[in-house]
Amino acid sequence: MKRLEGKVALISGTARGQGRAAALRFAAEGALVVGSDLLHEEAVETQRLIAREGGTALTPGPLDVTDEQSVRAWVDEAVDAFGGVDIVYANAGAVRFGPIDSQPYKDFAFTMRAELDSVWLTVRAAWPHLVRSRGCVLTVGSTAGLTGSLTNHRTAHSASKGAVIALTRQLAAEGAPHGVRVNCVSPGMIDTEGSRDNLLADDHPMSDISGHIPLGRLGHPDDVVNAAVFLASDEAAYITGANLVVDGGWSTVLPGAPNRKAVRT
Repeated sequence: MKRLEGKVALISGTARGQGRAAALRFAAEGALVVGSDLLHEEAVETQRLIAREGGTALTPGPLDVTDEQSVRAWVDEAVDAFGGVDIVYANAGAVRFGPIDSQPYKDFAFTMRAELDSVWLTVRAAWPHLVRSRGCVLTVGSTAGLTGSLTNHRTAHSASKGAVIALTRQLAAEGAPHGVRVNCVSPGMIDTEGSRDNLLADDHPMSDISGHIPLGRLGHPDDVVNAAVFLASDEAAYITGANLVVDGGWSTVLPGAPNRKAVRT
């Protein structure tokens, strides 16, 4: 039997990157995937890829995870289609970087809304259904929520992801009496379309970061999704309030000289 057989899984941000990888993998594990994204056509393509592999997916209209009505409509469509919700994977987010002395407040507020408010809104909308199903929630933190950085100006990102980790623990406390588990996956540097255009660009100070990662490579979306599948499955039935760091050991060591030449695999 597949690990998520028959589970209804809401996954936000399925147009590309970690969200698309999660949708494909959850469907392969037997979940009925309800995905969505502001990038609607790309999210629909993810649905097509799932169908091509024999999976089941639904992609309602464009989803704005910072808009309460948009989130509620998304959850309602999932319940109407499949009868309930078993898993919420609050993956979607967006970030604007900048140093504290020059970043506009509007960029800080944008990041907090896109990376923190979005999680709260999604979980809140799905909560009654999760209580009924004794389901689970997966949030996405980051190593940015655990440590500071000498090479990336990320006050907003660090604040939002640190708050997501804290929110995860409080949701776990509130969910426990109802059998609702809530866990966080915190990626390090993951090789995605977005990171290649920004943090991994040749002119960015972090472009050679893989040389500083103990395991010697950048992460892949599937590295994160592997952890998420485990936490969503019955194998993790006694785990709640956890923050599983997926970063190749990056956050466990002090900064120093690169231990090897940068590698992208």
